[in-house]
Amino acid sequence: MKHLYRSEKDRILGGVCAGLGEHLDVDPTVIRLIWAVVTVLSFGTGIIVYILAWIIIPESGTEGALLPSSESGGVR
Repeated sequence: MKHLYRSEKDRILGGVCAGLGEHLDVDPTVIRLIWAVVTVLSFGTGIIVYILAWIIIPESGTEGALLPSSESGGVR
């Protein structure tokens, strides 16, 4: 099962669009363009949604993104 995480390597601001791109197997640039168009058409609501996603979606290198120690052999 594939989990959604913010990207550490292909980020521009918070890694939300890059993380969505990795999760959906889509180029992050396409996600960024769609997000920008939605933000403009929704009079800035996309900015609020992006900030919320930045807060809610864990970063790929954080504790929430690591396997539990029993599954990873106890080594991090």
